[in-house]
Amino acid sequence: MTTLTLPRIIDRRVTAVIVNYRTPDLAMACLAALDRERRFLPGLDAILVDGGSDDGSAEKLADAVTADAFADWVTFLPLAFNGGFGWANNQAIRRALTRSDPPEFIYLVNPDAVIEEGALALLVATLVDAPKAASAGSLLLSPEGHPLGSAFRFPTVAREFLRGANTPLIERLVGSAPLVIETAETTEADWVTGASVLLRAEALRDCGLFDEGFFLYFEEVELMHRLATAGWRSLHCPASRVWHVGGAATGVVDGASAQRPLPDYWFRSRRRFFAKAYGPLQARLSGIAWLGGYAIWRLREIAGLGRDSAHAPGEWRDLIRNGVGPSSLDRETAIGRWDGPQDQLPHWKTRS
Repeated sequence: MTTLTLPRIIDRRVTAVIVNYRTPDLAMACLAALDRERRFLPGLDAILVDGGSDDGSAEKLADAVTADAFADWVTFLPLAFNGGFGWANNQAIRRALTRSDPPEFIYLVNPDAVIEEGALALLVATLVDAPKAASAGSLLLSPEGHPLGSAFRFPTVAREFLRGANTPLIERLVGSAPLVIETAETTEADWVTGASVLLRAEALRDCGLFDEGFFLYFEEVELMHRLATAGWRSLHCPASRVWHVGGAATGVVDGASAQRPLPDYWFRSRRRFFAKAYGPLQARLSGIAWLGGYAIWRLREIAGLGRDSAHAPGEWRDLIRNGVGPSSLDRETAIGRWDGPQDQLPHWKTRS
């Protein structure tokens, strides 16, 4: 597939959703970048969500969106509870899809993302030209301009072993395709990052919204695995470029951190993904596989043969402490319905 040329005007209904958590200045900068996209997308509106920040963010954002530049196309949605990424997005998506004039596409963008001119329009053009695709994701760039992980293959037990081992020789012997997909052309991927992704409303009605058993991390992986199982495709569009200040709200960059321990919910979300996508046995095996790979890496490190590790501090201990096998909660279905009730607490909260 070839790189797209920037379109002039695309007359499609698109609703952008920004979920803020204690980063109001970044959220408003992101909204200003979306305002520039309206020259290409006259049917663009936005829902700015505050995910229970409880730090004055909601009041600050409520005042900001009344400005003339935003008042006629931005809706502010303050939530009283910090229910996580998927749950907060679901609250906005439900409101958009149950309107009398629902959008054809939903654009999810992190508040710490700076959209290059035309980036969203390129994603819309990508899905317009690919009716069997449910999602299209941007290329993320670091503040220094370096490409970040943006398109991926699904995690598997084998890939968890390789991630733990972090050993090039084993990776070459196994011959497994790398987890991260790097390309300069629009291409198919198993899943694309939720930091800047366009979703087809028809696919969400078909397969459901985010699983509300996740608090944070892996929720977009599970959603796109569910979409793929139903026959929908995911596309990565590197011509759509977004500068990303990762971890502004969480302190975790690109789903991992070599500087600080991963939060407990990262491990629970990883385990839940494997349980929902592949079943309880695969969930347990994925944890065992990572530990086995990590043991190999640790032996190499002791022998002075290891390379710098991508593992977070104490990752093996935290994995064991949070549970290698799935919990009873991981086995429960919590897929959000597009026409379901609004503002109910997420499943992870009511069943924890």
